[in-house]
Formats: sequence, C-alpha cells, structure tokens
Amino acid sequence: MKCTDNPRMESTVDPLRAATSLEAPSRWPGLLAAIDMGSNSFRLEIAELPRGGRYKRIDYLKETVRLGGGLDENGFLTPEAVRRGLACLDRFAQRLKGFAPHQVRAVATQTLREARNRDAFLLQARTVLGYPIEVISGREEARLIYAGVARLQPSDKPRLVVDIGGRSTEMILGHGRHPTRAESFQVGSVSLSLKYFGDGRFTEAAFRSAQVAAGAELEEALELFAREHWTEALGSSGTVGAVAQLLVTNGISKDGSITPEGLRWCMEQCLAAGHQDDILLPGLKPERRAVLGGGLSILYTLAVHFGIDHLQATRGALRQGVIFDLDERLDAARSARHKDMRDASVRELQRRFGVDETQAERVQALALQLYADAWPEADLESVRELGWAAALHEIGMMVSHHDHHRHSAYLLAHVDAPGFSQSQQRRLGELVLGQRGGLRKLEAAFTQDALVWQVMCLRLASILCHARSDVPAGVARLDRSNRSALLRLQASWAETHPRTLHLLNEEVETWSRSGALRLALQAR
Repeated sequence: MKCTDNPRMESTVDPLRAATSLEAPSRWPGLLAAIDMGSNSFRLEIAELPRGGRYKRIDYLKETVRLGGGLDENGFLTPEAVRRGLACLDRFAQRLKGFAPHQVRAVATQTLREARNRDAFLLQARTVLGYPIEVISGREEARLIYAGVARLQPSDKPRLVVDIGGRSTEMILGHGRHPTRAESFQVGSVSLSLKYFGDGRFTEAAFRSAQVAAGAELEEALELFAREHWTEALGSSGTVGAVAQLLVTNGISKDGSITPEGLRWCMEQCLAAGHQDDILLPGLKPERRAVLGGGLSILYTLAVHFGIDHLQATRGALRQGVIFDLDERLDAARSARHKDMRDASVRELQRRFGVDETQAERVQALALQLYADAWPEADLESVRELGWAAALHEIGMMVSHHDHHRHSAYLLAHVDAPGFSQSQQRRLGELVLGQRGGLRKLEAAFTQDALVWQVMCLRLASILCHARSDVPAGVARLDRSNRSALLRLQASWAETHPRTLHLLNEEVETWSRSGALRLALQAR
C-alpha cells in the first residue's frame, strides 16, 4: 500500500447545488418562490405558507415567452427563443434578489423535455436566474399540477384534472390530495396552433384536422380516464382560464363553466372572424389569439370524447404544486427523518426491481460515512443523492448481472420516479454508472467536484462491501486534500481481507489514469 501525508483542506460547494442549505441567509424569510418555465409562458409565484395557515400569494409575474414556438424543424431552440427565455429569467432574477437558494424552485416542462440543445440553454439559464432549474417529466408535471389543485381547491369527490399547456396536456385522476393516475400527452395549444393555424386563418377544415390530431394523441386515455372514474372535472392552465374568462365576459357562461356548447360558440366566433388578428372579443387577451385555435380544439376533443359536460377552471396549477412540494421538502430537511416523496419512490423502485436491500443498506451506509469524512460541509441534497444512488445502484441486476451498472444508469435516467426531476434522475444515473469500471465515461460530468467525490465514495463502498457481508464500523476513513484522497484502512482488517485490498489497489490505478482525483491507501 502507498502511504502519504494528507492534510485536509476546505473546498467550496457550488452555490447552485446548495438548494437545501437552510443556513443560507435570506432577506425574505418565510417566503417560497416557484418558477414554471412552460412552453407558452414563464410564471413566477411567490407565496407564504404559515404553519397551519392558508396559502397566501405575495406576488405573481407572468410573461408570454413562446419557448415552444421557438423549436425549429430539427428540434433545436432558435436563438430568438433563447433570447426571449433568458430575458424573462433575468427579470425574474431581479424580483428574487435576497431569496436564499432553498426558497426557490424552478421547473421546466415539455419544450425543454424535447429541445435537443436544452443543456446549452439550461447552462445559460441557470447563470442568468441564479438558481437551479429542473426539467421534470410529464408524469411528474401532472403530479405537481394535482398537488396545486388539491390543496387550493380541496374536495372529497373523485375528480378529473386536465391541464392544457403549450406542448403537452396532462390528465390526472385523484381523490382528496392523492392522485390515483397521472399521464402526460404530447399535444398542446402552441404545437397544435402552429401546425393547423400557423398562418393565422381559422377554417372549418383546420378545426377538424386539429381535433382529429388531438383525438389521436388522447385516444389511448379513453378507458383510463373514462367518465365512470370521476364525478367532477377541473381545468388548470392558461388555456382553460382564458376560455372560461371569454365565456363569462360574453355572457355565454354565468360561472365560468366550459361546456361543449360554449366551445362551439367560441369556434363559431373564430370562423366568423376568419383570422386571429380580427378576433376582437371582449375578455380575450391579445397574446392568446395565436394559440386559441389549438386550445379550443383540444378542449372540444376532451369534452366530446371523455364526456365532460362541465369543466370548471381551478385556482390551482403547476406553480402552486411546486411551492407545496418545496415546502414538504424543507419540512423533511428540518426534521430528523429527512424523508419526502423521493424516498417513497426509492423504496418502490427497490421493490419493483428486486433489489437486495441488505446489500444496498451496507453500501449506502458506508458511502455516506466516507462522504461525510471527506466532505463534511456538503449540502444536504448532494448527501441525499448519494444515498439514493447507493440504495438503487443494483437495480440493473434485474436486467443482467453483466454490466449491471449500465443497466442501472439507464433505468434511473428513464424510469418514472415521483418527486424526482429528470435532471436529478440523470444525475443519479451518472452516479450509478460510475460505480464500477473505467472513469472516462464520466469525463464530461467530472467538471462538478461534488459528483467526483460522490462517485469515489460509492465506488469505494461497493468494493469494501463486495463480499456482500457487513463491514465493521471504523474500518475505513476517507480524507480529502484538494484533488487528492487518502483511504485509511484499519491495518488488522486489511491483513485479513487480501482480495478486497487487491481490488482497492486496482482502484488506485483507475483514479490515477483518470486524472480526476488522486487516490492513495494507508494502513493505520
């Protein structure tokens, strides 16, 4: 074994990743902020959630960015769309001055799920905004939408919630605060309007074609969300709110309910005008004209095919769901248990993929201990990510023992896991991909210091536990000094575990070849 002196040095944590550090100072204690980076509009909501009190909106900003309309034929965000998005986030950043990282959560939806240059955009966007941005899956978006609706408009009735966004439509069944089914479909008011009303003209043929296209996308949901599963229907999002306001202002609906008859009246007004620029109906905001055709087509398709006689606009939406979810995470962080929705998802994934939970617990406990040794100032979220990765590092065994780390990485990056963003799942996938084998596959990700040390701790824990037996407390300690690591082993244990020592010496060589960190071993 190689020996070295290794005095420990302090290192800084990336401020954009310290989102759960409750110690960060704030000019606005008690407030939470959510940013919804939708395909049509970006929204910022600031709210207060006093313990045991009611939700109180402090501020709300909305800008029509049309990010979804800025995807070119190859799936890339155009420079103009990028500029619009960044300019809006810059204005949001001015409003959020003084907010600590743990008070803000920003989520991006369908357009950034699709955009082929999303990583380049997100890198700029994070810098401009000053806070992390999470790309969430369609089902996670649906779950958060329902959370916002259920908390702001509680009911014991089985309900259907629909949300028509710019490039996707979410449908959720639920009872009380609990969603029972949540799905996302890739059809929205922006995408449908661009395809069938792109020249601004309204024709009967365009409405028919748009409704057929919407029906084709939603057809697989007919049985899943059939009328027998719910007794009331609620609509969230700008599309539903805009149409409800239009119907009330023009005396078509007294309470804002959207009915098939009301939707036919709206479409008749569009046909009478002939072009979006000529619609001068009271209650219709100018920025809604360009996406009205697509929105009405989706709403009418939903009403006819799912038997929705009355759709009531609701106050709850994605941004409120994000705030409620953030509040729950902070509650978990303040408590000793540190448990939230993501922990339940990890347990469910372990069950679904038949994980050896005893081995997972061994690796998890040792990886976390080594990480605490080497990086005691790490933020809570990076600690929890390492714990989740260790708990799930062997889910790929269900596919094949050979290269199981690659299968595990793929599953973690793509499986539906409520509570996790796509961004975080990709990070977990990178961690478990790095649990064994060469390190060149992670060169791009190794620009993040925290991830390098997380990977090292997971790899060392996996090696120390490779015999699938318990490792006594105090056997190993990991010290950090800038770009060097020293694994101190209990000499008596090392002498009785030559095979483990052999693997650890191979690990020293692996890190030496990578250049990311230097690793040395020392008996003590």
